[in-house]
Amino acid sequence: MSKGENTKRLKEIIKILTKHNIVTGMTPETLRSILEELGTTFIKAGQILSMQPNILPPEYCKELEKLRSDVTPMSFDTVKTVLEEEYRKPLKDVFAKFEEKPLGSASIGQVHAATLLDGTKVVVKVQRPGIYDTMYHDIELIKKAIGVVNFVTKIGDELDLHMIVDEVWEVTKQEMDFSLEADHAREFLENNKDVTYVTCPKPFYDISTTKALVEEHVDGFFVDQLDELKSHGYDLDEIAEKLALNFVKQIIEDGFFHADPHCGNIKVQGGKIVWIDLGMMGRLSPRDKNMFTDAIMAMATRDTMKLTDFVMKMGIHSGKIDYLALEDDIETVMNRYATADFGTMDIVALTEELFAIMRKYKIGVPKGVSMLPRAMSTIHGTLQTINPGMNAFEVISEYISGYSKKHFDLKAELTSIGKRVVSSLQKSLDIPAQVSDALRILSKGFSKLNMDLNMSDDMSDKINKLVNKLIVTIIAAALLIGSSIISITDMQPKLLGIPAIGALGFIAAIILVIWLLVSIVKKQK
Repeated sequence: MSKGENTKRLKEIIKILTKHNIVTGMTPETLRSILEELGTTFIKAGQILSMQPNILPPEYCKELEKLRSDVTPMSFDTVKTVLEEEYRKPLKDVFAKFEEKPLGSASIGQVHAATLLDGTKVVVKVQRPGIYDTMYHDIELIKKAIGVVNFVTKIGDELDLHMIVDEVWEVTKQEMDFSLEADHAREFLENNKDVTYVTCPKPFYDISTTKALVEEHVDGFFVDQLDELKSHGYDLDEIAEKLALNFVKQIIEDGFFHADPHCGNIKVQGGKIVWIDLGMMGRLSPRDKNMFTDAIMAMATRDTMKLTDFVMKMGIHSGKIDYLALEDDIETVMNRYATADFGTMDIVALTEELFAIMRKYKIGVPKGVSMLPRAMSTIHGTLQTINPGMNAFEVISEYISGYSKKHFDLKAELTSIGKRVVSSLQKSLDIPAQVSDALRILSKGFSKLNMDLNMSDDMSDKINKLVNKLIVTIIAAALLIGSSIISITDMQPKLLGIPAIGALGFIAAIILVIWLLVSIVKKQK
């Protein structure tokens, strides 16, 4: 794009922003209208943003869900040119038959039915020519426009527009690489090779490129075609249950899940659930998977402290967070759901409120995790369509409970506990910080009674003594756990039949415990 074209497009963007009078603020409706007027690439951006509740408030996400890509299909000549440039050979040398009328058309590409030379029926996704350059230049120009907008308005105080644009560009770049979608399919098939009732379209790697994806054709019915499914003998309750179980498996076991599981992306064919359109997938690290499991169980048990810890550990933040205020806000939200059973709890609404709190404290979310809440909300809606009486999150909690028992590793758990105790010990050695935390906890308790805490010298001395005893207790616990772990090894030399270091650790721990007991008895006297 030439400099003159860039200038023209930038003026067009600023004109559209000015037209909507954004100096007075940004509403969900205004944002949707702006994206619609900016064109197909920004409509795509809006669709991506509708799945990012960590970036935008729920009212914005819901409004952007209304965006539809009414994109004019590419001509067959254009499609043919793209494919022949990719294959470096005539189209007839690759396909025995190629349907000129597309099955569907979107902002990035469109899909055609075709038949390979050996008679295999396939679908071909073809990328629009120049879409990458168009999107790239639009993104760069909107970043420049953001600078102007933030200078003359206060939108930057409400939304981090630069972060939003960067997130959209990263997701869109992945979607524009069709070879990545083929890799997603391969990984999905490998993850579910032992699940007899789940599959996805098999990609044909030898004739797939970054701009052309060829996959096997899938017949069957979409999961919202309820009458057709029932008329062909399918049990809707069974479909819903297996769909929920496989989705939670994708999260808990695989850490690789379909990020847009709406009814149009799930079919039933030959007794199998077929996941299609794997362009947008979420990925969780082992740490993310474990934290998600803890978060679900914290919601189920209304454990506010554990849920607050999850937000702090999982979230991305650079500034100092007021932990007590954050915990208070989370507790307020959890109290609104205190009377609901987990099976009937509106987890979607609860999750949205938690994300609102995170935005308030400027706590970001890792990329893989950011896709999870909207994916869970979407799968919940899909399951409600198939079986209105089902609650996906009850299935998830039961699955997590069973999975945790099945994969419990005592040695690994002891090691983990030992690490956590050592970590706690290291933190506790910072006595001033511990005193500060103790004062904050006291302050929190008294603030709920609308009282001011005035620390006397005597109370400070008592707290210092309490903290010192707490440190000794932690050291004793660390010695006991560390010695227990050492005792199951073959470390030499040995004393009393166990490693000498472990034995000495036990002796030291016993001495510390005796000292604590003696000091407690003296205090009571």
